[in-house]
Amino acid sequence: MRIAETKELHHRYGAVQVLENVSLAIDSGHLVGLIGPNGCGKSTLMKILAGLIRNHGGEVLVDGKPVGPESKAAVSYLPESTYLAEWMRPKDTLDVFTDFYADFDRVKAEGMLKRFKIPDKSIRTMSKGTQEKLQLILVMSRRAKLYLLDEPLGGIDPASRAVMLDIIMSSYSEDSTIVISTHLLHDVERVFDRVLFMKDSRIIVDSDVDTLRAQTGCSLEEHFVSLYTDMAEGGAL
Repeated sequence: MRIAETKELHHRYGAVQVLENVSLAIDSGHLVGLIGPNGCGKSTLMKILAGLIRNHGGEVLVDGKPVGPESKAAVSYLPESTYLAEWMRPKDTLDVFTDFYADFDRVKAEGMLKRFKIPDKSIRTMSKGTQEKLQLILVMSRRAKLYLLDEPLGGIDPASRAVMLDIIMSSYSEDSTIVISTHLLHDVERVFDRVLFMKDSRIIVDSDVDTLRAQTGCSLEEHFVSLYTDMAEGGAL
C-alpha cells in the first residue's frame, strides 16, 4: 500500500526555491532515510507531508488522501525543535498526547519511559538528550501509519543516538513506515532499507539500499560524501 506520494511538488519562501519538482512514492512497511545537507529542503518536505505547510504547488497524497484532517490522522511527526512546555513533567506530556491523539498508546509510552529511564522531573531540568528521548517516545507511541522524524539524532552525543535508534526500532512495525531526515549517516544507515538523497531542492537519488550499495560499491555515508564533496569542501556540511 502506498502511504505517501508527491507529484511535481514545489514550494518557495519568498524568492528562495526550497522544493522544485519533487516526485516520490513511498510504500508502507519501509524505513526510509531522507538524506542531505542542511538547507536542502528536507524539513520543508517533512512539514508538507505532515500537513503543516499548505501553500505549495503540485500534488501531495498521504494514505491515499489529499493533505487534510484525514491524512493528518495517519501521521506522527517529530519536529526538529522541541515544542513541549518547559514546566511539564513526563506525566503532563502523556496527558496532553492522550487528550489530543485518539491513537496514542499511553501504556506503551509509560513502558518506554521506564525502559529508557526518563526521570520524573520538569523538562527544563532535563538534558537536551533526555528531552529528545522523551519527545521521540511520545511520537513513537502513537499507532500511526507514517512516522516523520526530522533530524532526531542532531545535536546529541553518540550514546544518546544509540538510545534514540533503540526507541525507533522498538516501535517499528511492518504495517507502518518511518521516514528519518538526517545528514548524520554513520550511526543510522544500518536501519534504512530505502534512501532519498536531496540536493538543491530536488531528489537526486531514490533507491533501495541494497541496490545502491551494489551499484556504488560503498556505504551510504561514503556515497553521501561523494555526492556532496563540493559542499563539504566549502564547509557547508
